Amino acid sequence: QVQLAESGGGSVQAGGSLNLSCVESTYRYCMGWFRQAPGKEREGVAVIDPWGNPSIAPLLLDRFTISRDKSKGKVDLQMNSLKPEDTAMYYCVASDGEPCAVLAQPANFPDWGQGTQVTVSA
Repeated sequence: QVQLAESGGGSVQAGGSLNLSCVESTYRYCMGWFRQAPGKEREGVAVIDPWGNPSIAPLLLDRFTISRDKSKGKVDLQMNSLKPEDTAMYYCVASDGEPCAVLAQPANFPDWGQGTQVTVSA
């Protein structure tokens, strides 16, 4: 059974930074992050393929980066200059193939972590 273990969420003030980590229990082709704010649909934040090619939501490109260490089975999401609208539950996701793209539908990622809360105060 695939397990995605997330860590790194928390509460910060606007302008602060957080790093989210996700460790996979088995190799997955595509890994990344989605988020869901209260009352809103899930949206892709960033995903990364086995070659380290990132796909980041266009509106987040200037603040978020994603990286992957396949030797450790780990994916990191570095979030800078956080805004209150970034407040959401962040979920690590994984899939075994294409599309490995942030704009792919959530259904394309069969495996989800339990989520880690990020709260940004003004």
